[in-house]
Amino acid sequence: MRWFKMLPLLILAAGSTCHAEATRARIVKVLPHLLDLEGRHTLSPSLYERDAYQAFLHKNPEKCSGLRFDIQWKANAVDRSQFKLRMEIRGSQEANPVVLEQSVPLKRWPRRWSSLTLDGDSFRKAGEVIA
Repeated sequence: MRWFKMLPLLILAAGSTCHAEATRARIVKVLPHLLDLEGRHTLSPSLYERDAYQAFLHKNPEKCSGLRFDIQWKANAVDRSQFKLRMEIRGSQEANPVVLEQSVPLKRWPRRWSSLTLDGDSFRKAGEVIA
């Protein structure tokens, strides 16, 4: 599908602090995964099996219940109390973008993985992700 080729708009923000602090955070990698009716993105821990199951879910959209974005990000020297991960998703059937937002605690290490999930009615209303 073409939405794999287009990375969603991601914004890392440090609350209402100045823009200079927000630029110290960056997105390293985004992995979009379709979820089946039981909320799984793979049947086993194998990367080959994950890719095969994702291809199966792409061919059978009636067996999908949502879309999860696994996001690897890096942040140095930001206000740890107000740090949020925010994603805006444009769907083929929805005029307004769907906004997913989550507060993320910063741990000792600057690199971290977080997940944002689009599921339920929001997933069905959005249609195919185009941006």
